[in-house]
Amino acid sequence: MKSDEPQETGWRGSREVWLDGALALLVEGGIDAVRIQPLSKRLRIARTSFYWHFSDRETLLAALSDRWVARTSDPMITACAAFAETETEAMLNLISCFLSDASFDSRLEFAIRSWALQDPAMMARLNDEDERRLAALIAMFHRWGHAALDAETRARAVYLTQIGYIAMQQREDLAIRMARIPAYVQIFTGTAPEARELARFHARHDFVPG
Repeated sequence: MKSDEPQETGWRGSREVWLDGALALLVEGGIDAVRIQPLSKRLRIARTSFYWHFSDRETLLAALSDRWVARTSDPMITACAAFAETETEAMLNLISCFLSDASFDSRLEFAIRSWALQDPAMMARLNDEDERRLAALIAMFHRWGHAALDAETRARAVYLTQIGYIAMQQREDLAIRMARIPAYVQIFTGTAPEARELARFHARHDFVPG
C-alpha cells in the first residue's frame, strides 16, 4: 500500500517555499489549514524536510505573522511617508498602496483578522499593527497642518474605510473604484485632487479613463 507521505528526494525546498505554501493554505482555508502534513503534501516535499527550516508549527506561524506585516503594514507606512507636493497627492499615494495586493495584500489581511479571532496572541499583534498604521496616518495628516483631533478623526476614517472593504471582501471593478477615488480624496482631506494629480495617479496604475 502506498503512503500519502511524499517520498524523500533529497530536495528539502527552502524556507521561502515552505512559507509561501503555508501562506497559501492560510488564505485558502484559514489558520486551522496550516498544518505540517497538509503543507508537505501540497509542496510534494517530505515532511521531515520541514524541520530543516522551522523547528515546529509555532515558528512557522510566527514567520507567517512577520510576512503579513511585511506585505501590509510596512508598505502602507512607507506610503504614508512618501514625498508629495500636496495633501491630495499624499492621499493618492496611500490609495495607490491599497489598490494592489503587491503593496497591501488584502486576502492575507482578511485571513490574519480571521486568525486573530481564534488566537489572543495574534489579536494582540493585530491590535499593535492597527495602532502602528493609524499612527502613520495621523502623522501624515499632521504634516499637512491638521490639528490633533482632526488628524486622528481623518486617519480613522481612512483606515476604517479600507478595513471595511477587506472585512466585507469587496472586489470592485477598477473603473468603478477609480471613479470614486476623487470623492474619497475630497472626503478624507477636504480638498479635491487636481486633474494633473489624477492623471499621474491613473498612469501609475495603467488606467485609461473611459
